[in-house]
Amino acid sequence: MFNFDDPFYRPFWLRLLICVICLCWGIVELVTGSPGFAILFLAVGGYAAYRFFVTFDPDASDTSED
Repeated sequence: MFNFDDPFYRPFWLRLLICVICLCWGIVELVTGSPGFAILFLAVGGYAAYRFFVTFDPDASDTSED
């Protein structure tokens, strides 16, 4: 879906912000009575958290040519 190892995602604050926004929006959807969208956003937030904080390798796609 996305290249989570892209150098764009190196800053910790950006990775954290993406996960927090997805998870918080999933909670908002759950509270307002939309379980389908809640599951969708919670799943995306959980997957992003897994990829950004468990398996993240910022040097994997570093294509700097020296």
